[in-house]
Amino acid sequence: MSTVSEDSPERIPAAFPGRRWLLPSALIDQLDPRPGPGSPDQRPRRTARDWIVDFTCFLIAVVIGLLAADGLENEPGLSHGLEITDQFVGALACAAVWLRRRYPVGLAVAMLPLGFVSVTAGGTTLVALFTLAVHRPFRYVAWVAGAQIALQPLYYWLRPDPELPYLGVVLIGVLLTVSVVGWGMLARSKRQLMLSLRDRARRAETEARLRAEQAQRLAREAIAREMHDVLAHRLTLLSVHAGALEFRPDAPREDVVRAAGVIRESAHEALQDLREIIGVLRSAESDDAGGRPQPTLEALDALVSESREAGMKVSLTGRVADPAAVPASVGRTAYRIAQEALTNARKHAPGTEVTVSVSGAPGDGLAMSVRNAPVDAEVPHVPGSGQGLIGLTERAVLAGGTLEHGATPDGGFEVRARLPWG
Repeated sequence: MSTVSEDSPERIPAAFPGRRWLLPSALIDQLDPRPGPGSPDQRPRRTARDWIVDFTCFLIAVVIGLLAADGLENEPGLSHGLEITDQFVGALACAAVWLRRRYPVGLAVAMLPLGFVSVTAGGTTLVALFTLAVHRPFRYVAWVAGAQIALQPLYYWLRPDPELPYLGVVLIGVLLTVSVVGWGMLARSKRQLMLSLRDRARRAETEARLRAEQAQRLAREAIAREMHDVLAHRLTLLSVHAGALEFRPDAPREDVVRAAGVIRESAHEALQDLREIIGVLRSAESDDAGGRPQPTLEALDALVSESREAGMKVSLTGRVADPAAVPASVGRTAYRIAQEALTNARKHAPGTEVTVSVSGAPGDGLAMSVRNAPVDAEVPHVPGSGQGLIGLTERAVLAGGTLEHGATPDGGFEVRARLPWG
């Protein structure tokens, strides 16, 4: 029978609050092992149900012994001394019933030879065999029950029943033994079923916890992608305009004021986005759980306008007739692709013309591209690891689409994406 490790932190669920006395102590010990302070092998204490069952078994053994004692007077060839010995051994056997939980195998084996000495110990023999079938694997039951069935013909030949024929009493004895063993195995199978259901419930709880942890991890990965897309866009604006102020300290006052305004606004937006992302991480919620709504394709015009205000030369062509009809997940993916592509163009190809093209219809899919012209002058190195394009590719694949990027024949760079719009 399967058992639970003693150092396992799991405990039996509170399915029977205040009703543990209804369960056998052996089953409770396997469902919820609680080792004693003295020894890890300390046996569990009997429950109220155990006391009732043990007392019932004792009464059964006594009643069968008394019925057998009444028939000793009619047994031929039995002296008075043997009759007293039979009853004395039967009384000791009935008292040994209280040891059946602690020594099920020993009691069942000891009752095999005692059955030849005492007829009044027959009730204890049946109780011991039942206990063995409940508490031990089938191999123990098979050996003891098989030996008892094999010895019954010899026993009834030595001590024949005065009222029943020899073959009939042997068949009754075999049938009684098989019935007791079957009853005990049925009780054992019910306990094993309860343990297997317990293990299945624990596995289901563990799998549910793992699925929840995986969902949280995926949500955090999505938040990390949003953090990269949003903050990279904002911080690039800061870097571009701060660099312009550094290299052109003699710029007109209007340009300086405009660049400072863009820096201040971008810093404010970056801090706001960072606060929202950290708030989501702290509350273990997904990126759609709260805060400002995530931008979709309808916000593409605002993104292009923001880039123009930052000094980029951006043109938007081939717009979708009804951006609101685009599914939210597809529109959000398209917006992030355009945002990251514009950020890369601002960092790696400053001053060039950038063309954003979006087209598509339901059933045909959504196609978009962001293309920048070749750079005329040498561009200072901008730190970056290419994770943005990798993240965009992963985002497009998760949305069910594709994304390609690379240099154009004229020396520029283009990002092309195709997303499903079913």
